[in-house]
Amino acid sequence: MSFNNKTALELGQMIKNREISSVELTRAFIDNIEKTDKDINAFITVDAEGALKTAEDVQARIDAGEHLSALAGVPMAIKDNICTKGMLTSCGSKMLYNFKPPYNATVADRLYSAGAVVLGKLNMDEFAMGGSTETSYFGAARNPWDTERVTGGSSGGSAASVASGEAVYSLGSDTGGSIRQPCSFCGVSGIKPTYGAVSRYGLVAFASSLDQIGPIGRDIKDCAQVLSIISGHDAKDSTSIKTASLDFGGCFEGDIKGMTIGVPVNYFGDGLDEDVKEPVLKAIDTFKSLGANITELEIKITDYAIPTYYVLACAEASSNLSRYDGIKYGYRRKDCENLLDVYYTSRSDAFGMEVKRRIMLGSFVLSSGYYDAYYNKALKVRRLIKNSFDDAFEKCDMIISPVAPTVAYKIGENSSDPLKMYLGDIYTVSVNLAGIPGVSIPCGFGANNMPVGMQLIGKSFSEPKLVKAAAAFQNATDFHKMQNKYMKGGRA
Repeated sequence: MSFNNKTALELGQMIKNREISSVELTRAFIDNIEKTDKDINAFITVDAEGALKTAEDVQARIDAGEHLSALAGVPMAIKDNICTKGMLTSCGSKMLYNFKPPYNATVADRLYSAGAVVLGKLNMDEFAMGGSTETSYFGAARNPWDTERVTGGSSGGSAASVASGEAVYSLGSDTGGSIRQPCSFCGVSGIKPTYGAVSRYGLVAFASSLDQIGPIGRDIKDCAQVLSIISGHDAKDSTSIKTASLDFGGCFEGDIKGMTIGVPVNYFGDGLDEDVKEPVLKAIDTFKSLGANITELEIKITDYAIPTYYVLACAEASSNLSRYDGIKYGYRRKDCENLLDVYYTSRSDAFGMEVKRRIMLGSFVLSSGYYDAYYNKALKVRRLIKNSFDDAFEKCDMIISPVAPTVAYKIGENSSDPLKMYLGDIYTVSVNLAGIPGVSIPCGFGANNMPVGMQLIGKSFSEPKLVKAAAAFQNATDFHKMQNKYMKGGRA
């Protein structure tokens, strides 16, 4: 039996109804990983033995009548920068090639408690620095729609695993679009939550004021269910906001008549490929036909989002990555003569070029001669960007925009041009700078039949409203169900 056309909620119900056991389902996905992942490279670690043991335990709990989540027994996977006790957590880097954490991230603990079956850890750009998963020490992940193309990044393995049928849903992290952009490139759904809505305890830091863990799934309902499990206050994370878990009850019923959706006209100008613009504009028409009010906006300050983001993100990265020194844990060069040599050679050997580039840029903008000119100024612009979104939400319930300016490009096509890669984040980084939520769902196809995603952006903790709009769109369209129709090789 093929399970690639089933959502996580549907499979969870099948387990509950005794139509299939968690162990049978887990075996089927492990078999699919063995057949498929040599072409996709979505996984860094596959824990088949651990997954089957967990599936047996979860099935026993279900059979004993224990009340678990709607996703109990369903196989999933976790991005490799989220700590899992005793399981390799490499961050896609040589630096952490042998790091097995002694504890679970809070999100992992909450998923295990809810009955999740973790198949393994997913490929990613090294330390989440990149937009294509090409910077991974373990090799690039490949797009299931066309294996010559990128998956997006940094959560490329997380999106590819769902799109290829290797996992039913996954966790990713989003610092500047790292959930939303891979979802757009791979034709799946994802949510970047409000900053502080999901605990970052156990997430290996890239840029601490921007990072946020979120779900990737086959449709928005799966994502909402996962987010309801992992969200909520955590005393172990000082940036976790003291609020209850996000509640999506009622989000999948009723209509969206009277909802006002803002269209930032400056997001649809130069730099956006026509084959991406057209599906997003058609999606706006679909929302209009569903009863939503459409209003045009201008959010001009977001034109400065890319330089602001890269100043702040690189500054935080240079600070966060200073702990990897060849002494505490991870990679250490063995033929060193003194302590300084350990620091220098270990970091030189184990960090890839993109990570080194961002550490150098971050150290530069934090240096005494340039702090005020760059870092301090970027903090002020970040505040203006947040204010501009607040002003926009006085006029509308949410904003619609493209996720990325292009469809997935060929592997190696942009890797020699960092600036072009950075501009691929032009529609996503402002959401992280403002700390607000964003949803990415498929809305059509562009060049070479590659998926195109659209983004819905809302005010802080408006995830239920964003999910309601996304669910209404997915109820009216089939773009989120079309992985098997267009994928090269007819994977089903």
